[in-house]
Amino acid sequence: MDLLIALVVGAVVGWLAGILMKAKTGLLANILIGVVGSSLGAWLFGVLGFAAYGAIARWIVAVAGAAVLIALLRMLKLVR
Repeated sequence: MDLLIALVVGAVVGWLAGILMKAKTGLLANILIGVVGSSLGAWLFGVLGFAAYGAIARWIVAVAGAAVLIALLRMLKLVR
């Protein structure tokens, strides 16, 4: 059940980041971007000395990390 929840949350985070960055991605890409981007965001914000307390802050960090990932993928010409 935890895996299913992680996939659904990853899909939503990837979808929100895709809207924010105007990326054209599909469901599988949204899931991957959401899951990897969430981890990237948590790591990045931790390195910068910020902590996300509360559900809303964690969602913001996850979407921000996914947006950073989309920007990196665009630099590598992997996402439009």
